Amino acid sequence: MNDNPANGSLQSTKNAIYDNAQSAASTIQNHPATQSPVADTVKDQHAKTTSEFQNLADSRTSPNESTATGQPLTHYHSFFYNLLSWENPRATSIAFLSSVLFIFAGRYLPALRWSFKILSYLLGAMAGLEIFGKVAFGNGFARAFRPKKYYTIPRETLEASLEDVEQFINFFVIEFQRILFAENVTATTAAFLAALISYGLIKFTPFWGLSLIATSVLYLTPLVYKSNKEFIDAHLENATNVVNSQASQVKDLTAHHVGRYSETAKQYAGDYTSKAQSYIGAGRGRSTSPEVSNLSKVDNSVPAHAPVKSEAGDAPAYQSSDFPHAPKQEPTAGATSHQEQYEKSEFGGQAQPAM
Repeated sequence: MNDNPANGSLQSTKNAIYDNAQSAASTIQNHPATQSPVADTVKDQHAKTTSEFQNLADSRTSPNESTATGQPLTHYHSFFYNLLSWENPRATSIAFLSSVLFIFAGRYLPALRWSFKILSYLLGAMAGLEIFGKVAFGNGFARAFRPKKYYTIPRETLEASLEDVEQFINFFVIEFQRILFAENVTATTAAFLAALISYGLIKFTPFWGLSLIATSVLYLTPLVYKSNKEFIDAHLENATNVVNSQASQVKDLTAHHVGRYSETAKQYAGDYTSKAQSYIGAGRGRSTSPEVSNLSKVDNSVPAHAPVKSEAGDAPAYQSSDFPHAPKQEPTAGATSHQEQYEKSEFGGQAQPAM
């Protein structure tokens, strides 16, 4: 099949196209117009831009810093810091413009529809060539474009890509938690203002417009600060001093009022304690019940053994003589009843016990 004339002609055509392209590139490179100062400037800028992109790629190393919980940061922390700090201005500018163009393309260009359209044209062209070649020449033309071995993603590349994706996702997860739990108060305050402003803008601003504003602020704010660092730092220092002074005054005033309120509270507590103690002492000096006072007054005119008159509803009053004496000896042998036991005892001559 390799000796087929159709395959030989296609291969020769490919070689001719490659040779012509290489010849055109050599001609352009050696043309006098490309040797002008403008061309040299373009080459120099191209070399600098390539170098900055290489520096940006090399900056993806894990920093020595860690989070407040002691966890290490990802290498994307160094990458985005290098990108947004404008340490490589050409690379950052291209990244910013690319982001803006991507937002506008997503808004105004039907990229998804065009993707399906291009894919359908490509598949239709390959299918047509294959069918036409088999019908006309008995051998499809698509076979000539087919590689000797299909491309596959090496396992090492796939594992490195997955690790890179993991680092990229963890960068956003870690940064969200650091902002949420106020590891850096300035960053948390800035995020609060951004969320508050976005909440107001989302009511009348489309999503692509909000994305454009966020991207511009994210890229341009560090550039403005870097360009006016001394001026901004001076005003920030003055504002910090004013805030600290006001906070110190508020703290002193609060301490003064708290001291006064504490002294007043102690004074009232002492007054109430003394009053409570005086009331308790006065209560102890008096009788707790009028009946106790009346019972303490004994009527000497009444005999001690006089029977107490009981009124209706009162419990009957008894004296000690109304009860029999308790036995003080062992029971007498031969007594068959309580009466006999009593008569034979030493109290036998006394009054009969109450039955």
